[in-house]
Amino acid sequence: MKLPIRGVFFVSFNYYSPFRGLGGFMLENKKIVLGICGSIAAYKSATLVRLLIKAGANVQVVMTPEATDFITPLTLSTLSKNPVLVDYFTPETGEWNNHVELGLWADLFLIAPASANTLAKMAGGLCDNLLTAIYLSAKCPVYFAPAMDLDMWKHSSTVENVDRLISFGNVLIKPGNGELASGLHGEGRMAEPEEIIDFISADLKKGLPLVNQKILVTAGPTYEAIDPVRFIGNHSSGKMGFAIADELVKLGADVVLVTGPTAQVSHQRAVKRVDVTSAAQMLAACEQYYADVKACIMSAAVADYTPVNVADQKIKKQGRNLNIELKTTVDILRTLGEKKHADQYLVGFALETNDEEQNAILKLKKKNLDFIVLNSLNDTGAGFKGDTNKITIIDSNLQKTIYDLKSKDEVALDICNKLVELIKG
Repeated sequence: MKLPIRGVFFVSFNYYSPFRGLGGFMLENKKIVLGICGSIAAYKSATLVRLLIKAGANVQVVMTPEATDFITPLTLSTLSKNPVLVDYFTPETGEWNNHVELGLWADLFLIAPASANTLAKMAGGLCDNLLTAIYLSAKCPVYFAPAMDLDMWKHSSTVENVDRLISFGNVLIKPGNGELASGLHGEGRMAEPEEIIDFISADLKKGLPLVNQKILVTAGPTYEAIDPVRFIGNHSSGKMGFAIADELVKLGADVVLVTGPTAQVSHQRAVKRVDVTSAAQMLAACEQYYADVKACIMSAAVADYTPVNVADQKIKKQGRNLNIELKTTVDILRTLGEKKHADQYLVGFALETNDEEQNAILKLKKKNLDFIVLNSLNDTGAGFKGDTNKITIIDSNLQKTIYDLKSKDEVALDICNKLVELIKG
């Protein structure tokens, strides 16, 4: 059964397009079957596998028997960290390589290089090897990067086969123009591995709701120094902000995450992380990026007060009470709210212990927010450090949406979906 999304469409690609430099982050955690056919361009497959692994993908290489004459399975197995499959049955392991299971396993199927012979088999529904059998079983998007001589590429039968594959919903990664193995010069060179990575990343990203939107997120606590070894801080772990940043990337956004001290790490490599310590440093970092972003989600627990004087040396215990004079920190959320322009969106958080809704609404209005995320320490499972949260979202029209207790990843998606609603109108 063919992939339901397959319709008639064609994706062209300009190798000098602004999508270059995406770095393949859309391939992170993707399960990819990489099909390699018998072509001199198979030497590029080693670099392609390395780039896919670097992008965070799980790569299963499948070769036609002819491809093994151009590059060894050992090389590709070492790079992919998975055994390379060539036949239906692997005598060395005694294992049956189930083409149906592989077709169901894959998030996408990339055939590069795709020879004229394999293109003809795919177009005609022939499956006399493992690669073409997986193709006929695939339920995922299929990309193919042809590689052949100029006359073969221009031959009417190849043109017809390519058109037919596109009509099935497969996506062509057009060959480049240059010197060919025959000595001719023209079209037929397989796209370079970096171009293939960027092409697929751009193609996967373009249908996402926040594609090309720049969004700023803050996370974690701030630490306000008392002396070189002591500080005023809070219990924020940063989990909520990191989860939001990760979800925004999955929705296509370009994300800058400004975070206070935390042990959290982003699960999406595309998140641009900026580490700060104090409220003043967080303000400076936010102001650096704020003018260029479409939206800002301020989930950091920023200190309200900071010491007036910071000791140069560690303060020694002297057997008497120590009084530390504090001053208010600059209100980052209010500062950004005052600078917000007409087509920007600003989101704040309110962690409350009493009069929760009244305090959240007051903050919403005073700081010029588009919506505020309220959570209460009185709710079991909400608040700092835990893996769950329970929120209420209140928008600028004072419309209230109450959510059940959920994991912070699920809460992050709820918040991001609310932002998508605003941006998309």
